[in-house]
Amino acid sequence: MTTQPETMRNHWWWRPGWSVGRRFYTWHLTFEGQDDVHRLSAEYRSALAPLRSAFTPIPDKWLHLTMQGIGFVGEAEEKSVQAIADEARDRLATVPAFDLRIGPAVLDPEAVLLEVAPEGPVRAVRDAIREAIGAVLDNVPEKADSFTPHVSVAYSNSEGPGAPIAQVLGGLDIMPARARISAAELIVINRDNKMYEWESFAKVPLG
Repeated sequence: MTTQPETMRNHWWWRPGWSVGRRFYTWHLTFEGQDDVHRLSAEYRSALAPLRSAFTPIPDKWLHLTMQGIGFVGEAEEKSVQAIADEARDRLATVPAFDLRIGPAVLDPEAVLLEVAPEGPVRAVRDAIREAIGAVLDNVPEKADSFTPHVSVAYSNSEGPGAPIAQVLGGLDIMPARARISAAELIVINRDNKMYEWESFAKVPLG
């Protein structure tokens, strides 16, 4: 991950293919009912409150660990997405549930990110999901090696120097959180409101 960028940039620019109203099928790890993760994110939101003009804090409901995209609604056929979920169910049944340590924070040019460890089990889940996609589609979107597990707690919403934010983060002593990962979730996501919000398509348990 990038640390202490010289300049922050607005995360909410419209990436290719995205616009208001568009929806996207993707896999995330989510944190519903994970009280310690919510404690951690609340502490960072509080610490970043004096910089609220520069950041969009992420509510507990929308905390996530991005895993693997499939495609936009209307381009990816729903029957194919359902088939991917079914394939993933078989493969993820062989991946044991695991614990993650989340935190401390590092600064990215577009977000405050929380480090995730160990990475191995997260990558095993992603690999299984990519295998499931490959069993249904001719091509698996996104590169296998373009993945760094992390959980964002706030997104940059403007341009400006990174040093003052890095200084705030460097002065914090916040205990990392422990999360129990027992499922991966296939969701339908949008960014209409300058936030990643979603509906669940399928929640697939780990073994």
